Amino acid sequence: MGMLDALIGQLAGNTDVAGLAARVGLTPAQVEMAVAALARAHPAPGDTVATAANETGLHPDALGQIVAQLGGEGALGSLGSMLGQGGAGGMLGSLGGLFGKS
Repeated sequence: MGMLDALIGQLAGNTDVAGLAARVGLTPAQVEMAVAALARAHPAPGDTVATAANETGLHPDALGQIVAQLGGEGALGSLGSMLGQGGAGGMLGSLGGLFGKS
């Protein structure tokens, strides 16, 4: 979680995966999965939260809270860039792979 913690800390200010999970009522593993799905869904056509909800099975309200905690839709674009988003490549693809997603 170290790298993701650092990125979330940059976006959300002085927090990490565990802190974000506690604020939105999810486990740290669910937050990792959600953040990766949200970053992948952001540049795709359609609603970011709905797309990530379909991918993860998490409730859209929880995903919306994560987006808000990270700083909104613009922060998702920054997160995708920091994770080396190039389709499903880079760190973002690796995070998805941790959860059986590709």
